Amino acid sequence: MTPAPAPWDEARAAQIIRAHAGLEGALLPIFHALQAEFGCISDEAAALAAEILNISRAEAHGVLTFYHDFRRSPPGRHVLKLCRAEACQARGARTVEARVTGELGVGFGETTSDAAVTLLPAYCLGLCASGPAALLDERPVARLEGERLERLIRDARA
Repeated sequence: MTPAPAPWDEARAAQIIRAHAGLEGALLPIFHALQAEFGCISDEAAALAAEILNISRAEAHGVLTFYHDFRRSPPGRHVLKLCRAEACQARGARTVEARVTGELGVGFGETTSDAAVTLLPAYCLGLCASGPAALLDERPVARLEGERLERLIRDARA
């Protein structure tokens, strides 16, 4: 299960940003730290980072929206990442994707209406020989077919 994020706190966010501001290429570590603390990176957080780093809001927004791992809204209680790389696709990932999206009723980048699961794409989890693969709350799950796939969906909904 994904740990519950802290509620938004501008003072805490500023503290996190300043702690990383001296790093080369500071925006990426700042966004990772903000997401770890608050569960996502709001427009307010991105604007605050831009202000403290003395960069444009457009630059911060561009970085935020370019990288798939940054969330702009809070995740569900569980985060399910399905591998969409070629090796997993060759081993049946499209069938897994269809089953998961059908069962959950959401597409990639969406969260179920009960806030149980956020479904995200992943591009190679390093489990190529045992695909199709996924990460459920950062725990790898391979050979997603039959009962294993059913268990993954059941665990994600729990």
